[in-house]
Amino acid sequence: MASTTTAGVHRRPVPRVVTVLALCVFVLGTSEFVLTGLLPEVAADLGVDIPAAGYLISGFAVGMVVGAPAAAVATLRLPRRTTLVAMLLAVAVLHVVGALCTGYPLLMAVRVLTAVATGGFWAVAAVVTVSSVGPGDRARALSRLLAGVTVSNVVGIPLGTVLGQQFGWRATFWAIASLALLGVAGVGALVSRSGGGEPPRRLSAELVAFRRLRLWVALGTTALYQAGMIAMLAYLAALLVFVAGLAPGWVPVVQFGAGLGSIGGILLGGRLADRHPWPTLFGALCGAATLLALLGTTATLPGAAPAIAVGLGFVAFVASAPLNARVFALAGAAPTLASATNTSAFNVGNALGPALGGLAIAGGLGLTAPPLVGAVLVVGAVVLALVSVRLDRRHGAP
Repeated sequence: MASTTTAGVHRRPVPRVVTVLALCVFVLGTSEFVLTGLLPEVAADLGVDIPAAGYLISGFAVGMVVGAPAAAVATLRLPRRTTLVAMLLAVAVLHVVGALCTGYPLLMAVRVLTAVATGGFWAVAAVVTVSSVGPGDRARALSRLLAGVTVSNVVGIPLGTVLGQQFGWRATFWAIASLALLGVAGVGALVSRSGGGEPPRRLSAELVAFRRLRLWVALGTTALYQAGMIAMLAYLAALLVFVAGLAPGWVPVVQFGAGLGSIGGILLGGRLADRHPWPTLFGALCGAATLLALLGTTATLPGAAPAIAVGLGFVAFVASAPLNARVFALAGAAPTLASATNTSAFNVGNALGPALGGLAIAGGLGLTAPPLVGAVLVVGAVVLALVSVRLDRRHGAP
């Protein structure tokens, strides 16, 4: 489907299949991050401390890091529709198991396995999305897919938090299982008619792209940036309650505000990133580092933490569009494995951020330490992005 980014020329709508996949991503995004608002409830129910409950988020991320490439390789020759349906079914079943389990080790295992299925879905969904549009609309189409995550921030995570606070965190797991089954119906109805399934590629052909240093630098930028953001997000509920002094009932309200910010961010990032990738990326990275540092130093001031959290929701998703589009531009003939590895890069960050934040808290630095850790990590992402610019000038545009 050809499209153009030339000013004044009409851009064709993003295909409906991307919207269906975005709705599935909404469910998966809620699943991955809803525990950020329920750490106190999970910790109390399972008899563990807050950092240990936070490691359930890291465990999910570790499963995504390993599971996304493994699932991509294992399903490379399968029809993409089959893979998407199988992964959603696995998510539904695992959430039922999670809702029924009573011990921390089993819940950790459920989180890791759910992450493997989630990573497999993400990898294939991104390829279907990119293959449904022309090269000049990649960032815009991917931003539509990522809109599922923003909606989960606005609706899924706050409602999941409220549901968990009122009826126990297990009720949230039951709800996610039900929504995953609805996703199966949507994928089965539309993906088969979308033309999204290209002929399967050989693994050897997919591996060729990974000889490029620029691809690895792009993946490293993604990992550091995501680590910085999640180092803050994993402990945001605890910071809001125990440092900023908000009542627990206000946590979903702040999450809702950050979600609204993320909608603005994904719309802006998707609109700008195809035409102005580097200014969009650097603006978001520098804004994120500044806001994280402010959150860590001003959280005790009245109203500061909620306002900054909303701002962080915005900049996080401005950055997502250029980060994702760059990886696909560098991937060449390896869209599936590159997509999976990009998912892994995001989740290296998702694993590293909560782990480093938890270590900082356990080391006696307090709940304001994770945002400061995040600021340092995002500065590292800025450095790698500068390296990418230098490599592009040496080798030419991707």
